[in-house]
Amino acid sequence: MKNLIVAAAIVTAVFVSSAIFAHHSAAGIDRTKSVTVEGTVRQFKWGNPHSWLEVDVPNGKGGTDLWNFEMNPPAYLVRSGWKSTSVKAGDKVKVTGRPFMSGEPGGIFVSATLENGQVLASGAAPSTLPPSK
Repeated sequence: MKNLIVAAAIVTAVFVSSAIFAHHSAAGIDRTKSVTVEGTVRQFKWGNPHSWLEVDVPNGKGGTDLWNFEMNPPAYLVRSGWKSTSVKAGDKVKVTGRPFMSGEPGGIFVSATLENGQVLASGAAPSTLPPSK
């Protein structure tokens, strides 16, 4: 019985430590600044634990830079009007985000303005919103 308890404790510790290791912080994000870029959607990844928006942005050197914006999961995004089909490859967008401190192109997504003028935001956590009527 004692061996079973020790084994269960070890298994529990392994699962908890792997979950802690897998979670990341926003320490690499400059939350005091925002950046807005305009470009063409390369890919929109609708999924958990985060959705992603990849945008090809002209760089002034005749080429483009790939900007990656980490987004909330779908459960949050739908509260702001998002659908898995809201943007697709080839769409022109203007994206605002909180930039990476490293200077890499991208950051944490704040909002996107679509070609038709519709603005879609990052979405709020379902548990923090008032109930729907």
